[in-house]
Amino acid sequence: MGVPAETPGRHWKTDAPARPVPREVDLAILDALFTQSPIGVAVFDTQLRLVRANPALERMHGVPNAELLGHRLGEVLPGLDVAEIEGRLARVLETGLSVVGTEHRGRTPADPSRDHVWMTSSFALTGQDGRRLGVTDLVMDVTDRHRARERLALLDEASARIGTTLDVRRTAQELADVLVPGLADLASIDLLDGVVAGEEATPSDAGRRTLRLVARKACHPGLTEELRLVGELQEFPPDSPHAQTLSDGQPRLLPAVGPDVSWVRNSLDPRTQALLTHGTHSMMVVPLCARDILLGVAHLYRTAACPDAFEPDDLVFVQELVARAAVCVDNARRYTHERAAAVTLQQGMLPRSVPDQSAVEVAHQYRPAHAHAGGSGCWSDVIPLSGARVALAVGDIPATGVEAVACIGQICSAVRTLAQLDLAPDEVLARLDDMVPRLVEREHTAGSAAILEKLVGATCLYAVYDPVSRRCVMASASHPPPVVADPAGQVHFADLPSNEPLGLGDPVFEPREIELAEGSTLVLYGQSLLAARHADRALHEQLCALIAQSRLSPNDIGQAVADAVAPHLAAEDDLALLLARTRSLDAAHVATWDLPSDPAAVAGTRSLAARRLDQWGLSHLTFTTELIVSELVTNAIRYGAPPIRLRLILDQMLICEVSDAGSTSPHIRRAATVDEGGRGLFLVAECSHRWGTRYDAAGKTIWAEQLLTDSAPRSMQP
Repeated sequence: MGVPAETPGRHWKTDAPARPVPREVDLAILDALFTQSPIGVAVFDTQLRLVRANPALERMHGVPNAELLGHRLGEVLPGLDVAEIEGRLARVLETGLSVVGTEHRGRTPADPSRDHVWMTSSFALTGQDGRRLGVTDLVMDVTDRHRARERLALLDEASARIGTTLDVRRTAQELADVLVPGLADLASIDLLDGVVAGEEATPSDAGRRTLRLVARKACHPGLTEELRLVGELQEFPPDSPHAQTLSDGQPRLLPAVGPDVSWVRNSLDPRTQALLTHGTHSMMVVPLCARDILLGVAHLYRTAACPDAFEPDDLVFVQELVARAAVCVDNARRYTHERAAAVTLQQGMLPRSVPDQSAVEVAHQYRPAHAHAGGSGCWSDVIPLSGARVALAVGDIPATGVEAVACIGQICSAVRTLAQLDLAPDEVLARLDDMVPRLVEREHTAGSAAILEKLVGATCLYAVYDPVSRRCVMASASHPPPVVADPAGQVHFADLPSNEPLGLGDPVFEPREIELAEGSTLVLYGQSLLAARHADRALHEQLCALIAQSRLSPNDIGQAVADAVAPHLAAEDDLALLLARTRSLDAAHVATWDLPSDPAAVAGTRSLAARRLDQWGLSHLTFTTELIVSELVTNAIRYGAPPIRLRLILDQMLICEVSDAGSTSPHIRRAATVDEGGRGLFLVAECSHRWGTRYDAAGKTIWAEQLLTDSAPRSMQP
């Protein structure tokens, strides 16, 4: 089919629009770019003079384009870093290489009160002949985005830097370090007194206007020194924002602070007066709250070094940051409280005061660990025994914090109870070893947490010193041997079998007996000191030199040893030291008689005791002493076995001891009216301050102690 011929004078219709001329399109696009684009556009010639700018750039700068054109930036916008901007434009013009995403900070007449951040991209304008005609800058105001990015970065920094320790003051200081210079020229963190001490803050504390300054940070040292001179405790005026925030728990923003403000003008607060001298012009007061309890207040200040005043957005951000820090402060407070309670309880179980005895001069040192709540399982004890003797005990429990305290309470109570039975050191440890599994079994039976399982593997050293014989008998359950320093300054470690720890089922604890010269120093210590001594040979030699100084008191030696060891201890280790300097009772204070196993000898025994009391100036105790001697010797002759021995010891009390080779255990009872006997031990108990029985390999000893004052019952007096 053919194509019809075109009719003369007739044109075919078409829907396609007429093709525009390319130059018209270029001009339209260029015009739209300069008139409609929200992005600032600036064109500079080769002399870096502004030759064209769009309205968006005019709004950013706040200067009419008519005043900008033909000028360099520095001539009309002095608030910008012109050197940096023109340096970048010159490099682009010279190299022809575009620069994308450069940020600049500065101020313009459009908003002269605060800094803005602009992101610029620059490219060179090149003619068809290759000549550089100028350079073009595309400018975007990214202030809000930049500020959001900075604040997110500051929050990340705060998360990493705040709460690295469980110390209240250190945590508060970490908060101040983040706030300055990130948000303020000066920050101070004030807490309620109870919070600093680890106590629970109560809602009633919020009404107090007294705070303790625990942390501060300033951009220049002069301001920090001003706060240091002001002192920690501050009383704020009732109408001040500090006191108001304490009362209602609401933050306060004061964008303008100066002498003309009423509460400042009438304030006697030395901190506020000191800050005004440094040009403080803006302030925020933000409460530190955790679990709806006010812990303290954070103060933020801006001085003349930062002319920008705080804004509401700043307050919202600081509230978020301070709220996170308040949780860390509260955790530190709770840890401080728990640690203080554990340490106090543990120290209450240690010999805080020297018991009433004269066998040894005692000193003790305790340094709690820092890596957990409370001390570790170090403990020590001093227990007076019969016959003027004394027991020294020290041990380690593989537990920390409250668990350690619970275990120490159990084992210390057991040791003191067993000590009153006058058992030998190896028997004491054997009874402890038998007790540990029973305690753990009882714990499981009760269905509670197996805290006492930490007792298994505990170590213990138990020693008994007799000032009459100057003999010391000791036994160890895998505890380090004591250090012995004689009066001449010779130091050695006691040759003591270590045996097994407690609770492992080995009931044999081999003892060792040594003789100590009067004035010898005995040092009992824990596993932590042993580890530090092994790790540092120089420390070992230093400690030996300190212990050898017999001219120093045990307390001075203990203090010096603790100070020397403390820097070498691991964070999880505590330190317990027990030092004892031996004394002796000479023949002038001890009288001993071997007695025949004959009832007729009882009368002569009373006479021996009476004459010795006259020599000691204790005639007022003759009646009760004769009665005690008579009853004890009679019982030994009647129920015991020879040899029989009577011993009187003049110490802080008058001690009467009767020994025999028998093992029959005496029992006190109340005799009936018609009974002919059975009143002997009852009379001994009535006439004495304390009495008891102890056993050894040779038999038994019944002893009675009397106060050196006349303490006999009236019915017993002649």
